[in-house]
Amino acid sequence: MFYPLIRKAIFALQPETAHNLAISALHFANNPLINPVLKTLLACPNGTAKKVMGLNFKNPIGLAAGVDKDGEAIDGFAAMGFGFIEVGTVTPLAQDGNAKPRQFRLVEAEGIINRNGFNNKGIDNLIENVKNAKYDGILGINIGKNKITPIEKGKDDYIFCLNKAYNYADYITVNISSPNTPDLRQLQYGEALDDLLQSIKARQAILAEQYNKYVPIAVKIAPDLSEEELVQLADTLRRNKMDGVIATNTTISRENVAGLANAHEIGGLSGKPLQHKSTEIIRCLHQELKGEIPIIGSGGIDGVQNAQEKMDAGAQLLQVYSGLIYHGPALVKNLVAAIK
Repeated sequence: MFYPLIRKAIFALQPETAHNLAISALHFANNPLINPVLKTLLACPNGTAKKVMGLNFKNPIGLAAGVDKDGEAIDGFAAMGFGFIEVGTVTPLAQDGNAKPRQFRLVEAEGIINRNGFNNKGIDNLIENVKNAKYDGILGINIGKNKITPIEKGKDDYIFCLNKAYNYADYITVNISSPNTPDLRQLQYGEALDDLLQSIKARQAILAEQYNKYVPIAVKIAPDLSEEELVQLADTLRRNKMDGVIATNTTISRENVAGLANAHEIGGLSGKPLQHKSTEIIRCLHQELKGEIPIIGSGGIDGVQNAQEKMDAGAQLLQVYSGLIYHGPALVKNLVAAIK
C-alpha cells in the first residue's frame, strides 16, 4: 500500500545508492525483535509447498542472486515470505567490480541494466553472514570466478567456492552467464562447459561423503543462447547429471528497449523487457530436458500472469529481482498466494 510512495523516494536516488540503502535497512530487520514485526506487517501467506532437487520449499517463489550479494540481509528478505533465498554471486576473493556508475534504470520499460562485475566481499565474509542468519528456509549460494582469474583457470575458483559453501548451503548455483565478467560466458559452451561440470560433480561427490549430505548444484544460463546452443547445453547438463538449471540471467540484447534513456549502456538487462525471452528459453529447455532436470525460472516476473506463464512453460520454481524493485513486497505476497 505504501510502496508507491517509497518507490518515488527510492527512484530519486542513484540505483546503486538506493540498493545499498535497502540492503542496510533490511540488515536491521535481521534483529530478532524487529523481524517478527516486519513479518506481521508484510503478512505474506505460506503458499504451496514443493519438493524440487530433493529439497522441501515452503513455496515456489524465491529471491534471485544479485540482490543480496554478501548475505547481509537474509533474515530481512525472509520476512517478505520467500520460499527460498539465493545469495551471491560470490567469488573467492573480495573484488570491487566494475567502475561506477554501473546500474541504470529504464523506468518506462520497468527494466534495469547493470554491469556490476561480481562486486562482493568474498566467500569467507558471505559464509560468516550465513552462519549468523536465523533463516530456516532453503538457502542457495551463487558462486562465480574472480575477474583476475584467467578463464582457463576459472574452474579453480568455482571449486574453491564450492568447498567453502558446501556445508552452509541447501543448494549451490554455478554462475557462468553474467555478461559483466570478461569471457565468462565462454564457459557455457562445448568442452569448457563439460570440463567445468565434470570437475564440479566430482568435487560434489567428495564433499557429499565428507559432510554426509548431498547439496544439489544448479547452473545459471544466459537468455542469449541460440536454439542450437541451448540444445547442446541441455545435453551437457543431462550427461553431467546436474541437479537444476536457472533460466535465465540478464540479456545483452536491447531489442525491446531501443531508443529509451539508458538503453545504450553496456551491461546485462533485466526486468520486464526480458520477460518473454526468458519464458521461451524455459520452454525450449523443458522440451530438451524432458523433466529430467528441474528448471528455476527467472527474468521479468512482475505479476501473477507472467509468473504462471513460466510455470506453464516448464519451470518448477521462480525467482524475482527487478520486479521487486518496481513493485515492492506486495509482488512476493501476490505470487506466493497464487502460484502452485
